[in-house]
Amino acid sequence: MKADIVTIFPDFFRGPLDYGITRRAAEMGLVEIKIHDLREFTHDRHRTVDDRPFGGGEGMVLKPEPIFDCLERMQLAPREQRLSGSVKESVVVLSAQGQRFTQQIASELAALDRMVLICGRYEGVDERVSEFLADRELSIGDYVLSGGELGAAVIVEAVTRLLPGAVGNEASTRQESFTSPEGARATEGPDSTCGSGGLLDYPHYTRPAEFRGMTVPEVLINGNHQEIRRWRREQALKKTLRNRPDLMNGVDLSGEDKKILERIKH
Repeated sequence: MKADIVTIFPDFFRGPLDYGITRRAAEMGLVEIKIHDLREFTHDRHRTVDDRPFGGGEGMVLKPEPIFDCLERMQLAPREQRLSGSVKESVVVLSAQGQRFTQQIASELAALDRMVLICGRYEGVDERVSEFLADRELSIGDYVLSGGELGAAVIVEAVTRLLPGAVGNEASTRQESFTSPEGARATEGPDSTCGSGGLLDYPHYTRPAEFRGMTVPEVLINGNHQEIRRWRREQALKKTLRNRPDLMNGVDLSGEDKKILERIKH
């Protein structure tokens, strides 16, 4: 996969993308990350990338010309082909007004050959970029940041770890919080793992079995994989109800799940 990041702060990415899975995937040739300095596509001696918005208002807005010029240099497929899915490319604007980024969207982007992330700044980006150039707007959460650089780093990390070969044990990416029901079904079998199926992940414990008077639940030590699987599912349901009850609306609950929920609620 190729990941292009358009930003006015190219040096920002020298840290976040140089560690862990993202760096290893780049070294393995699984992902090629290229940073584009938006100021290199300006045409005045001040290298101006922003201007005041028409109609008045506080703050500055990124101008459309440098962004269009930058992406045209990339020789991407036409927007109509990208939107139709006939080519595996996507252009994304990072914006507080965008759709909330989720694990499902990360999976969609991981299936592409190329994604372009445009980092907004100041009060945002000229709307013509979103309306005529980009395919979608994404936000990493319901809060406001000074720019899209942090969001771009988050998306690159989330997408890269889903690329085949990026994570040593690929099954682990199917058992994490927010994994789709399809990913959960891929883990079914005789072992004790428990795919999240859209729930938050179950609790994890490691050695020592007793630490400062705090002990690991006995069920995890007895070797009964079916009991471990049931316990993990119950704990995942409990944690999701406590921390993210909104996720329950998208979970395909089994008959056993419903019995567990009734027991938890009472």
